[in-house]
Amino acid sequence: MKRVVLFIATNLAVMLVLSIVASLLGVNRYLTANGLNLGALLVLAGIFGFGGAFISLFMSKMMAKWSTGAQVIKTPGNPTERWLVDTVAKLAQRAQIAMPEVAIYDGAPNAFATGPSKNNSLVAVSTGLLQTMNKEEVEAVLAHEVAHVANGDMVTLTLIQGVVNTFVFFLARVVGYFVDSFLKRNDDNAQPGQGIGFFLTVIVCEIVFGILASVIVAFFSRHREYRADEGAARYLNTPQPMINALRRLGGLEAGALPSNMAASGIAGGAHGLMALFASHPSIKQRIEALQTGAR
Repeated sequence: MKRVVLFIATNLAVMLVLSIVASLLGVNRYLTANGLNLGALLVLAGIFGFGGAFISLFMSKMMAKWSTGAQVIKTPGNPTERWLVDTVAKLAQRAQIAMPEVAIYDGAPNAFATGPSKNNSLVAVSTGLLQTMNKEEVEAVLAHEVAHVANGDMVTLTLIQGVVNTFVFFLARVVGYFVDSFLKRNDDNAQPGQGIGFFLTVIVCEIVFGILASVIVAFFSRHREYRADEGAARYLNTPQPMINALRRLGGLEAGALPSNMAASGIAGGAHGLMALFASHPSIKQRIEALQTGAR
């Protein structure tokens, strides 16, 4: 799982704050002074939508370290830390990216990668993962995380999130304007888009539309998990270590990350309707994809 919930949660929080600031500064009144100005609204939506996404991107490493308590290995203090740093350095060289920061955090088996760019990233593994997997399996997990960085997944996610944010911001205000107009239909002196009905409708719509938009982000996230698995197989010249690591994870109770990092681990997946919101395919689907690719 790759940083999706952290990104979305931070992004939604930033978007809500920006929306409240826009209301307090009178931006909404400007947009509706002479009826709803759709052109100006779309431009503003783009600024706020991509602004929120890029703020979340630049905060990603800081938020990941803070929420998991991950400690960056600056000077390896034991053979395990030395092996981790050397392994990530080897994989980063194969992926042709700058050396990521390497960190360890206390917890059950899990791992994640994050960062605003290929040359400014963080790869972290849990103590539980190191204790339950052999070195070949841990190397496969590290290769998977490095592949995420090399694929530029976080930047691509930012662009996708920026687009959906833009439409969430835009549509929420269009719906808010019409709801407010309906509530004031019997008041000839009232100006639609400037009342409490508009403000509350916008906030509710941003939350609802934001949740629906997360389906789009989750779809992309599931696709990039397959690509990261493929990348790990490519860096290691065989898919078998990644298959073994996934099988090991399938037999373990995946370590619980903090709620805002829940989609940032190596394993995940869901069933039924919730599969639409899952950031990961199932372990079974990922293993089958690797086996099919190998054949």
